[in-house]
Amino acid sequence: MSQSILETMSGASTGAAVVTNPLNFWAGKPFKSREEKNGEPVFEPATGRVLCQLVPCGAEEVDEAIRSAHSAYLEWRKLAGLERSRVMLEAARIIRERRENIAKVEVINNGKSITEALADIDSAWQCIEYYAGLASTLSGQHIQLPGGSFAYTRREPLGVCVGIGAFNYPFQIASCKSAPALACGNAMVFKPSPMTPVTAVILAEIYKEAGVPDGLFCVVQGGAETGTLLCNHPKVAKLSFTGSVPTGKKIMEMGAKGVKQVTLELGGKSPLIIFNDCDLENAVRGALMANFLTQGQVCCNGTRVFVHRDIIPKFLEEVVKRTTTISVGDPLLDSTRMGALISKFQLEKVLGFVSQAKKEGAKVLCGGEPLVPSDPKLKGGYFMSPCVLDNCRDDMTCVKEEIFGPVMSVLPFDTEEEVIKRANNTTFGLASGVFTRDISRAHRVAEHMEAGTCFINNYNIMPTEVPFGGYKMSGFGRENGQVTIEYYSQLKTVIVEMGDVDNYF
Repeated sequence: MSQSILETMSGASTGAAVVTNPLNFWAGKPFKSREEKNGEPVFEPATGRVLCQLVPCGAEEVDEAIRSAHSAYLEWRKLAGLERSRVMLEAARIIRERRENIAKVEVINNGKSITEALADIDSAWQCIEYYAGLASTLSGQHIQLPGGSFAYTRREPLGVCVGIGAFNYPFQIASCKSAPALACGNAMVFKPSPMTPVTAVILAEIYKEAGVPDGLFCVVQGGAETGTLLCNHPKVAKLSFTGSVPTGKKIMEMGAKGVKQVTLELGGKSPLIIFNDCDLENAVRGALMANFLTQGQVCCNGTRVFVHRDIIPKFLEEVVKRTTTISVGDPLLDSTRMGALISKFQLEKVLGFVSQAKKEGAKVLCGGEPLVPSDPKLKGGYFMSPCVLDNCRDDMTCVKEEIFGPVMSVLPFDTEEEVIKRANNTTFGLASGVFTRDISRAHRVAEHMEAGTCFINNYNIMPTEVPFGGYKMSGFGRENGQVTIEYYSQLKTVIVEMGDVDNYF
């Protein structure tokens, strides 16, 4: 058997990694795409060099993967929840054991710091472990009917689920979509972002090693065309997508044509509200966590930071002081706190937002410029200095549109009523946050936020046990938490008559 990706990249370092392994995985083994001439380069964000070639899967390959998944599903669904749980726990154990190596590959492919990547891998195995625990608890309800008759409900799997991931959390998203799907007895065909194709294959290898039926978790590579083939395939029962609003709308349309269940986790422009009675030290930490994780490439980031006018000078002073000391550079170094953006295009796009903000009257307090680290191997990387914008208004482009980069927009406010109205004045509704010592105010603000999550005196913490998802244009359905079982299963009612059939005829 050929070496796994982890084995071939065990000694890889920034600027030295090359992926030659096949990046598709179905029927329990890796596959090379047939149309090699259609390959596109995948770049290492920290260096700008080519990491591998990505060849999109065509209709024949997508069909093979889905049929492989369907065969595995027919076997997997027959297992007791406890049997599925044992296999999933073994997968979680393997991930936990290899977390450092998986995180290293994630960094090379994604550009985020090793510190964050390790936390992402921990989140992934914890998610699989959590749903392994729920697999044996799936149950229905018994309903007593007249005359000794009764009904009961069964929670059953959907079939083949398609997961489509984003580039910011490649391994974690693959794990957190597949875990509840597998716990419920489904199979999953997963398509990673074409910019981060590598670590989903590692997950497929681990599931195989843990003992899932061949084909239960498949990986197919490609862009929009491959995604369209997956979404329209007649054997697919469920679509789960993480990404942009425009793509989410298209997936919803395709799901509607086949009457498939759909979960969408889309973009955001989330508000973070900081009142004058807050613990300022924690509020500053929260603002940094809300804006600069994964180089700002996080959908639920609190990028509209509303600060009470009384404390805005002190807040800005502290935020700028902390922001200017963020270590940007080689993401594999433990000392690095911010790595590279995902692509040259994304870097230029984010820098364009900063330029537009200045034209519209915003004041750059720090950062917002291309950054070339001192290490010569990083000179082609996609780095920028984290940015804080002052003098922002609600009608500015940087405040209204999702930037997806390390740019914090700070806005003053005067009253609670005013800031709630302004915070909700957006088409998005993924997350929100509030910092205050007044617990009544905290819960009052949380109640009025039009968002799927509200953080009180913290930001961007995502425990596996807690549901995550959006309101409005940020999508629907939930990931994580016990409620997600409902999005990967369906309910059957069985009615049992113990007497004679009433005859009206």
